Amino acid sequence: MASVQQNELGKVIVADQVVATIAGYAALECYGLVGMASQKITDGIGQLLGRDSLSKGVSVSSQRDNLIIDVYVIVSYGVKISEVAQNAMEKVRYAVEHKTGINVAEVNIIVQGVRVID
Repeated sequence: MASVQQNELGKVIVADQVVATIAGYAALECYGLVGMASQKITDGIGQLLGRDSLSKGVSVSSQRDNLIIDVYVIVSYGVKISEVAQNAMEKVRYAVEHKTGINVAEVNIIVQGVRVID
């Protein structure tokens, strides 16, 4: 469902796909994240998504005038997952609120896997 903002000049409609893309790029800028993961785990392995399909690793739903964003990620081995997740939550919330003007109620980071980088 798209988010609608009304003002004296008219409406601004922001599609969930746009919010998902903004959230995906913001998350990838965080230290410790290797990439976005598919929302579905097959055989217990999180599939790493490329930059062209970032929105597939993000789920956006709306609750009244607020958004709930679920971000599925793969983290780098050796990082403190709670710190990386907290950083990603803050960055995604700031990016979406700053670029769209829509309030974000929750950002949930779902770690789908850990990758060892050589």
